Amino acid sequence: MYADARNDAEVVSQLLARKADPLAGLTPREREVPTLMAQGPANTDIAARLVITERAVHKHIGNIFLKLDLAPTDPGHRRVRAVLTYLGL
Repeated sequence: MYADARNDAEVVSQLLARKADPLAGLTPREREVPTLMAQGPANTDIAARLVITERAVHKHIGNIFLKLDLAPTDPGHRRVRAVLTYLGL
């Protein structure tokens, strides 16, 4: 039971960190992707620059959308909104 309580506390801590800073939940690689997205290249070019597959870029972008709470049903362009959030705008 103690391990469950510790896990619960960790989950709550992560949720509070997300509310305080939406970028806190991003991995280092997930932080690299919007930096490149802000420069305007296609996923293929981002993949080449990071030496990863285009599929990996797509997966990172999907994770960024989830972590920044940018649902597919949200109005506006999620890619632009993710970059603006990353840039603090």
